Amino acid sequence: MENQNTILEFELQGIEPLNFFGPGTSRQDRLQEAFPELKLTVRGSRLVLEGHSDLLHKFQVLWELMLKRCSLANGFLSDDDFNETMLTQERLGMQDLYESPGSKTILVHGPNGLVVRARTRNQQKMVDAMDRCDLLFALGPAGSGKTYTAVALAVRALRNKEIRKIILIRPAVEAGENLGFLPGDLKEKVDPYLKPLYDALEDMLPPQRLAKYLEDGIIEVAPLAFMRGRTLDKAFVILDESQNCTSTQLKMFLTRMGPSARFIVTGDLTQVDLPARMKSGLRPTLDLIRNLQGIAVVELDENDVVRHPLVKAIVNAYQNATTAHDSLVP
Repeated sequence: MENQNTILEFELQGIEPLNFFGPGTSRQDRLQEAFPELKLTVRGSRLVLEGHSDLLHKFQVLWELMLKRCSLANGFLSDDDFNETMLTQERLGMQDLYESPGSKTILVHGPNGLVVRARTRNQQKMVDAMDRCDLLFALGPAGSGKTYTAVALAVRALRNKEIRKIILIRPAVEAGENLGFLPGDLKEKVDPYLKPLYDALEDMLPPQRLAKYLEDGIIEVAPLAFMRGRTLDKAFVILDESQNCTSTQLKMFLTRMGPSARFIVTGDLTQVDLPARMKSGLRPTLDLIRNLQGIAVVELDENDVVRHPLVKAIVNAYQNATTAHDSLVP
């Protein structure tokens, strides 16, 4: 039996079609050349696709990357951004995406048609782990999607009314600057450390709803020190950059877990920013609790990096340099 074609429709929301597709049909023609087996039709702010479902999923990845670039540039997709995204698609062929059937499950529908899903096998392992465990450690290098996937899981749980609030936490670790010398009140001092979490939320929630959630305390973004003495229950709690926590801080955080809470701890053991006199508590904590029932550990690597292709090359270069150095140490 022949596979039947599927029709899929994408619509720009809040983005002028001319700013996205450009003048004339050159971008549409380029997209058609990249996916010759799909039928592409542009109708104002809508793009209608017809073809095999596997190809449609690959095109959707490309579409999401372009929407992301467009949203970061205030609703304008430049020729450079369009061409760079197309070159990335052609270079990678999207072959490492959607490697398992479950990874095609959508986690969150964001603004402007952005669809958030697990893009690699290990990101999908994070999704699967949270279906069976209430505490997950997700470890991996920069750009591997551990924080982004964790935030998507939290937003999905909130939309499904599985929890009442989301709490996103980071240690306010200084990197060459002292908090006391930064201008503003305490919130203004710590907000820069929490910006990556805000960025992820902005991808997944309309601005007005996100502002309302933050105002009402349904979403709370705070430094780790604010968690002391609290019991975090009926909440999805994410501790990001946990490699910058001491063992004492991690113990304090993990023991905040209420009976109906779900926790994700993310970290990168290769990027510890603590002062030399302080030791990261992430590895000792993992060694201590890794085998406890109800706790999952997912390790992401350079193959999960979904930023610019150069990020993967940079991660590999540092990894190789570290390995070479370790081999020379007696």
